[in-house]
Amino acid sequence: MASKGAGTSFSRKSYRLTSDAEKSGVTGIVHEKLLNDYLRHVFSSPDGAFPGATSRKPLNFQNLPEHLDQLLHVDDKDEESHGQVEGRLGPPTVVLDHTAGFEGLLLVDDDLLGVIGHSNFGTIRSTTCVYKGKWVYEVLISSQGLMQIGWCTVSCRFNQEEGVGDTHHSYAYDGNRVRKWNVTTTNYGKAWAAGDIVSCLIDLDDGTLSFCLNGVSLGTAFENLSRGLGMAYFPAISLSFKESVAFNFGSRPLRYPVPGYRPLQDPPRADLARAQKLLGCFQAVLGVELDAVEGRLVEKEGSEWRLQGQPTVLLTLTHIFQHFAPLLCKVYLVEAVLMTFLLSLVKAGSPVRAQSAVRQVLDLLWLFMEDYEVQDCLKQLTMSLLRLYRFSPIVPDLSLQVHCLRLTIAILRHERSRKFLLSNVLFDVLRSVVFFYIKSPLRVEEAGLQELIPTTWWPHRSGREGTDGEEAEAPEERQRRRAYERGCQRLRKRIEVVEELQVQILKLLLNNKDVNGGEASRYIFLSKFRKFLQENASSRGNMTMLCPPEYMVCFLHRLISALRYYWDEYKASNPHASFSEEAYVPPQIFYNGKVDYFDLQRLGGLLSHLRKTLKDDLASRANILIDPLELQAATMDDLDEAEESAPAAAQRPMQALAVGDALPLPRPGWLSSPTLGRANRFLSTAAVSLMTPRRPLSTSERVKVRTLSAEQRTREDIEGSRWDEGLLLGRPPEEPEQPTTENSLLEVLDGAVMTYGLGVHQQLGKMVGVSDDVSEYAVALRDTEDKLRRCPTRRKDILAELTKSQKVFSEKLDHLSRRLAWVRATVYSQALPLDPPVSGPAAPARLPQEKMRDIYWLLRVCVRTVEHSDQTGPLFAFMPEFYLSVAINSYSALKNYFGPVHSMEELPGYEETLTRLAAILAKHFADTRIVGTDIRDSLLQALASYVCYPSSLRAVERVPEQQRIAMVRSLLAPYEQRPWAQTNWILVRLWRGCGFGYRYTRLPHLLRTKPEDAHLPSLQKPCPSTLLQQHMADLLRQGPDVAPSFLNSVLNQLNWAFSEFVGMIQEIQQAAERLERNFVDSRQLKVCATCFDLSVSLLRVLEMTITLVPEIFLDWAQPTSEMLLRRLAQGLPSQLLNQVLNRVTAERNLFDRVVTLRLPGLESVDHYPILVAVTGILVRLLVHGPPSGTERATSVLLADPCFQLRSVCYLLGQPEPPAPGSALPAPDPKRFSLQSYTEYISVEELHQVEQMLAHLSSASAQAAAASLPTSEEDLCPICYAHPISAVFQPCGHKSCKACISQHLMNSKDCFFCKATIESVEDWGKAAQAGASSSAA
Repeated sequence: MASKGAGTSFSRKSYRLTSDAEKSGVTGIVHEKLLNDYLRHVFSSPDGAFPGATSRKPLNFQNLPEHLDQLLHVDDKDEESHGQVEGRLGPPTVVLDHTAGFEGLLLVDDDLLGVIGHSNFGTIRSTTCVYKGKWVYEVLISSQGLMQIGWCTVSCRFNQEEGVGDTHHSYAYDGNRVRKWNVTTTNYGKAWAAGDIVSCLIDLDDGTLSFCLNGVSLGTAFENLSRGLGMAYFPAISLSFKESVAFNFGSRPLRYPVPGYRPLQDPPRADLARAQKLLGCFQAVLGVELDAVEGRLVEKEGSEWRLQGQPTVLLTLTHIFQHFAPLLCKVYLVEAVLMTFLLSLVKAGSPVRAQSAVRQVLDLLWLFMEDYEVQDCLKQLTMSLLRLYRFSPIVPDLSLQVHCLRLTIAILRHERSRKFLLSNVLFDVLRSVVFFYIKSPLRVEEAGLQELIPTTWWPHRSGREGTDGEEAEAPEERQRRRAYERGCQRLRKRIEVVEELQVQILKLLLNNKDVNGGEASRYIFLSKFRKFLQENASSRGNMTMLCPPEYMVCFLHRLISALRYYWDEYKASNPHASFSEEAYVPPQIFYNGKVDYFDLQRLGGLLSHLRKTLKDDLASRANILIDPLELQAATMDDLDEAEESAPAAAQRPMQALAVGDALPLPRPGWLSSPTLGRANRFLSTAAVSLMTPRRPLSTSERVKVRTLSAEQRTREDIEGSRWDEGLLLGRPPEEPEQPTTENSLLEVLDGAVMTYGLGVHQQLGKMVGVSDDVSEYAVALRDTEDKLRRCPTRRKDILAELTKSQKVFSEKLDHLSRRLAWVRATVYSQALPLDPPVSGPAAPARLPQEKMRDIYWLLRVCVRTVEHSDQTGPLFAFMPEFYLSVAINSYSALKNYFGPVHSMEELPGYEETLTRLAAILAKHFADTRIVGTDIRDSLLQALASYVCYPSSLRAVERVPEQQRIAMVRSLLAPYEQRPWAQTNWILVRLWRGCGFGYRYTRLPHLLRTKPEDAHLPSLQKPCPSTLLQQHMADLLRQGPDVAPSFLNSVLNQLNWAFSEFVGMIQEIQQAAERLERNFVDSRQLKVCATCFDLSVSLLRVLEMTITLVPEIFLDWAQPTSEMLLRRLAQGLPSQLLNQVLNRVTAERNLFDRVVTLRLPGLESVDHYPILVAVTGILVRLLVHGPPSGTERATSVLLADPCFQLRSVCYLLGQPEPPAPGSALPAPDPKRFSLQSYTEYISVEELHQVEQMLAHLSSASAQAAAASLPTSEEDLCPICYAHPISAVFQPCGHKSCKACISQHLMNSKDCFFCKATIESVEDWGKAAQAGASSSAA
């Protein structure tokens, strides 16, 4: 036994155990009779008998070794030597053959038992084969994708297309497609899921092969197997890319042993027998105490037994562990003996008594075993526990998972064991995040959900326009819903038990009071947690390296629960601190170098660039001095971080690689062995360079700034010696002087925010698919029931098919509704009503099921963090981008993923949070401190989504007026050199509901063609903002350049969008007219529809502008009004109103033919959307404007040679203009007419169109009578539509005013000679001046 804590340790084997009887009084050894009774009680055989040689003599510590040898003697003569067993060929330790027995690219774990597919369809077999007898091995399914598992012979040849079961003499089971394979394939078995265990059995005596799934036989799969000379079968698997499994050939106890079948690898039977006997002796010690006074043995419960330093007991345990300790270092024995024993303690007693008993066992292990032995034992024990937890089947009461977690908690409550596991195992060797995951059962009947939720229910939604909300709920439907909700509540209560245990684990890991014997657990956890985040952030492109997002969802919720517990606990003892409801991350953490953000992008760009450009701001605002040498070193590191030195590459851990060229690849992590073992770490090159300390900083007068890796930091670096040190170093003046909580909790909070951004949001969106499936099947069932009611009774065949379909849909909905209950309980549970703010010393206790509240809390944390960081001015650029991303995504998740059962509006402080987030979006979508294009686009898209919904739009309107005006000013900036499409959509959404015929929620033309289709594309209900429209009008009236530059950019983009659209429909029409069979690319159709939608939206923005500020076009006292009006009405080909009208309204033209084709993807392309937008502009110019403005607009419109009155008549379904003074005839129902859309266009709006047509008819007739012939020489040489009216100086070239005005908005060079135009003069005045000078 080693001397604990001494400078010199002694081997247990050389430790002399003195037990002379005459020294009993001195050493404390009990008298001979009591010692004999005690030792015989402890070291009796299981049947109570004793070996013959020692049964007649008293037992003492002198003859105990001999007695122990006889007791532990196992007759192993029947065990085969060196693993050679009849019927089996190969090494005794069975592993995967990564040297020759594979095909394709595979990644194999270090233990050669786990494998990941890294190519199309890789195959690998084991090192051992069998030719006689009955054999079994198990496969732990880590992912449920395409795999074929079974047996093959050495003669089988595989490739990237053909694997196990695709050749002769190879046989496989495929639970993904539920089939068996041997050259041909047939249905077999049932579907497997991640976490299942497949048992592969082969009986070479009868020539049969079968499979079991989670211990349940799937029946005989193959018979008449080929046997005889040269026929030996290897375990083998073929798996597709990223699929992963782990094999158990017998190195660990089989989870589901099959009687009569032998594992390929022999268990250590002799050692197992010895270990079980020694465990019995150990239990006997724990079950009895010595009463030396009365000279008798007293039986005790194991949890009540205490080691009181009695020499007799100490020497007895020393003899036991002399033999027991080496056995506890073997994987098989740890799982079969120690873990089974500890689980029995957990199952037998209450949690408190079980934890006491486990703690006592761990104390004895650390006392009587060498440190390396205890550490190895704990490592194997934790791995076995994690494996058991993950691959235990889901039973109704979740008892298997509960027992595993309780034992884990009992182990982690032991301080020394916890620190060892946290430092060396939980994150370095194991994927401990699995402990916080509750897997979803694929087969609800096996999980007992039918008993928990006997009554199923699903929402019945109506998707047709005109229905507000849900239909009235029938009494029977209400009763079913309530019964379903009661079942969901029962399920939630059972899941809460598991969640609470998982939270307890994290509370233990976050304990910062256990400072005995080294650093507190929390600081060890912080360094490991940071490395975990780094691995997932640095490996976004390598899916095999990432923690699965479903694990991260559960881990995040448990982490938030534990974090808030400690946060509020600190508040209870520190009044100056804040409650967790007010938590945020101080901005100095982002720039003081105490927290490493690896290669994550900052809002202002690269960290090295920010430190270089903002060094003066850091010095003045945060008292941080950047050494020029450090700046240079950081810059060089950023340039060279992709390079790795040869020694670093040599030292980087590698894993066994099964590949033909033996290329060195880093060991995969999360999708690797379901044994959950990680014998080495994986790091990208960039991550390695970032974790390497940069060159040391010279001593500076102010504050050193360098990024510390997770291993370099100490408690002093995190907490500091004062409140303004550690993570809070470099406090800006805007931040409070007192800390809000412990610095270490701030870093945990920062990690929680990052965790959400790395994978949680993605998984939340993915799980919504279950709810979508329920909705789809509910619609299908309702449609089938409608058809059943309408079907004539004489059509028996149709009735039978419909009844069959109804049964299938009902069964599927029953399954999905129960699965949806599980998903909602584990992922989307609603927040419980919150307690009022606590003013006393304790904060309200949190319940583990508040998952919606967790996401809401994270949203508020991000909002407060952004607000505080924004106050630091230019230092805001140091904030990582993921804070803004998480704020945007968490709001989206609360709005879209938790409904319709749960509503965000039920959360406390909902409106305030919505307003604060709106202020962030309004301010920062055009913030020059943010340089990343992706995050800028995300902000713009989030703002566009915000203005779509009434509640969030009202939040935007509640933003302070100064911020609202600044937001609208940014929206009205010229469209060039920025993402103008999203900006335009925002303006359109602010206008929707106010424009001409612009109040629909579904495209009217689609409702006319498919009125019964419930799945038509739906638009958001109009929710215009008159307040923001007024801001827009005020800004357009301010200054001489705001309106012209904005409208010029809108007109330019309209020209581009409509031109692209016309060109694309020409290509589509040409493809449709070809005689040969051809298909139009769906991407081309999508782009075509997008260009059409952009054209419509740009026209709507013009309509809004003319409506709000008509004087921009009609008040010619303004210098640019005439030019803008001429551009709007005339312009270039395919650009503006006349051209749009002519292209869309021409009879049997290109647009009409493409619309008639009704191609998928072009549903939005039709006459109505674009014609009502153009009509709205014309009505505003010609009907609503002042008389002088109407006259100017009419003259400009009619002056365009492209103007056709027939196009305006087309709007009302008239082929020709009506005679003056006559009423409009009824429209032809076969022709397009706005009068056919009375549901969307009011009577008043139709009357305005009739007024416009009458006005244009009269004005056109008058213009035709007054028009005079014009010489071709007097026409503008650019457009040939208007007479020359302007001359350029100094070159003297001429054109019309419309052409030169439009040109000068984009270029100052002459059309013809490219000379710089200094001024433009009226052609009439210039001609007169020239004539006068000639006469002189």
